[in-house]
Formats: sequence, C-alpha cells, structure tokens
Amino acid sequence: MELLVDIQKELPGFTLEVNFEAGMDILGLLGASGSGKSMTLRCIAGIDTPDKGSIVLNGRTLFDSKKGINLPCRKRKLGFLFQNYALFPNMTVEENIGFGIGDKKQADRIAIIKQKMKMIKLEGLEKRYPNQLSGGQQQRVALARALAIEPEALLLDEPFSALDDYLRSHMVKQLTEILADYPGVTLFVTHNMDEVYRICDKLVVLSQGKIEAKGGKEEVFRCPPSLVSAQLTGCKNFSQAKYISRFELEALEWGINLKTRHEISRQVKNVGIHAHVIEVASDEKDDNVFKCWLNFTSETPSRMTVYLSMENQTLEQGNYHLQWEITKKMWLDLKDRPQPWGLRIDPAELIVF
Repeated sequence: MELLVDIQKELPGFTLEVNFEAGMDILGLLGASGSGKSMTLRCIAGIDTPDKGSIVLNGRTLFDSKKGINLPCRKRKLGFLFQNYALFPNMTVEENIGFGIGDKKQADRIAIIKQKMKMIKLEGLEKRYPNQLSGGQQQRVALARALAIEPEALLLDEPFSALDDYLRSHMVKQLTEILADYPGVTLFVTHNMDEVYRICDKLVVLSQGKIEAKGGKEEVFRCPPSLVSAQLTGCKNFSQAKYISRFELEALEWGINLKTRHEISRQVKNVGIHAHVIEVASDEKDDNVFKCWLNFTSETPSRMTVYLSMENQTLEQGNYHLQWEITKKMWLDLKDRPQPWGLRIDPAELIVF
C-alpha cells in the first residue's frame, strides 16, 4: 500500500505545495489552522482539484495535471471522515453505514453492516438516527461508513475536534485499536500534538502550505529542523543564538552560554529547549548549569508550569525567560528552596537552528 502526493494549489494568502508519501504506517499531518492540512486531504479525495502535480495510490493515478487525469471521488476508493462527521440525518445508523457500499447482494450488505456495527461496538443501535446518538457514537458511525467500502486509503480530518477531553481520550484509544487492523493507507489531520503522537507513526508538519518537517514522529518531535516546526511540535523556549565554537553557543536572550552534543554551524540563528527536559542540577560543575529565579506559576490538575528569569536579569511581573514543566510532586519538593535555583539543560536536548 502506497500513496504518493506531489501537488500545488493557489490558496488565499499562500500556495499549498506538498510532496510526501505514505505507506502502512499511519501518517499525521500536523499544523495550525489554515496551514493547508484539510485542503491536502480534500485534493487527495477529489473534493478539490490541485492546480498542478500528481496523486498516485497503489499504482493508480488519481490525479495528474500533465496527463489530464482527475478521477471523481467515487472512483478513488477512499474513505473520508469529516470534522463534523457528515452523517445523513434522515438515515438510520445501518443506512448510513451501508450508503457507500455499492452494488452488492442484500445478504452481503447486511453482513458488512453487521461486522462494522460490531467493530464500533454499537450493536443494538442500528435503527437509531444521528440525532439520537452522542457525539462519540456519531463519530464511530462515520468511521464505520468510511471503512465499509473497503477503501485503499482512509482520510481522517480532525476527527476529535468536536469531542470533550474525556470522550476524546476514549475515542483516541478506540481509533488506534481499529486502525491496527486496517490494511490500507491512513492519513490523520490534526492540530493537536498529543493526538498525533499517540496515533501516528510518521509525521508531516505544515505551515502556510509548505512542509516544515517530515519523518518519524519521535525524530521530528525531538529534533525539529526549523523554528516553525519546533513551535508546532510543542517547544516553548527559544532564544536567538550566537556561535562561540564548534560545540558551544551563546543564548543571547537568556544570557548564558550552552555546550552542545553535536557540532554546530557558524550560521546558527536560534536555540530551543523543550519545557519538560529542564532538570534540577545535581552538580554545579556540569555543563549547562545556570541560576534562575521564580517569576510566577500556572497549573493544571496534574502539572505545574514554572516561569523563570535568568541570573542577573530583572524582568517585570508577567515576563519570563524560560518555561519549565514539572509534576506537582517536583513542585512541592522545590518551591520552598532558597533562590536562585540551580538548573541544568542536557547538551543532547538542545535544539539548534
């Protein structure tokens, strides 16, 4: 199973220009709203038409601007799960699932619908209408409808955007289980970093219609290749940087020098650090140990975000140099210690641009 996408399309404000391939590993398209993620899916599905390029699925050309090929949606063998699920309100659950199955014997249609009802764990609700279902149930019906046609590729466009946090977590787990048995190509569009990390194996990061990063999700999150891709994958701390030597730079906005694990370029522009990898220094003689003061904090039920200012740099209330994300237990152990605190950044954790 292989999907090859190489397309361009003029959009208001920017040009969508994407080139990637997807196989059996679930591929996530991550980006902010308006970055071109959903339009990419719509072009693959045939709902919108690229200005130029090609789309090939398992050796079948779905679109080719040079050859004049543009297959209609119904001939592309794609399953599409929309953000709002797009269920037919006047059809029952079983009618919605069976809508796209096509010309099959009645017994075969019933068997397929029954199998999909079991897959989504909604047996007994076959005769209900969409307005009689919860949001999570509607989503499962839409997924079953997309899979009932036995598509060669499944396109999921922000499928959890309408769900609350509890239901979202439950549906992520269920979708992961369902996709584990799906034999085709899967593209998953989202702006949620946690979702894409939990569901996808590979990642394409989009910004203003351009690919900022692509590859295995662990590598893209750990070592994003650009400032924009670092921001989109959750890095919170950035500073302009100045080259000092092959393995050392100055973080200008933090006022500290930092050693690096890997050799850096003289053209270094920025340095970043994830908020969760900062650690309490056990030895002040280690590399990348610095002193800082607490400015303010914010909290969630399970985590604390600590906003820090660096040594010898006084900031007004509400400003800070670094965000540090820690558990509440770590915060309880730390909060009454005299300041400044000695913290450390592992040279291997620095993101250098």
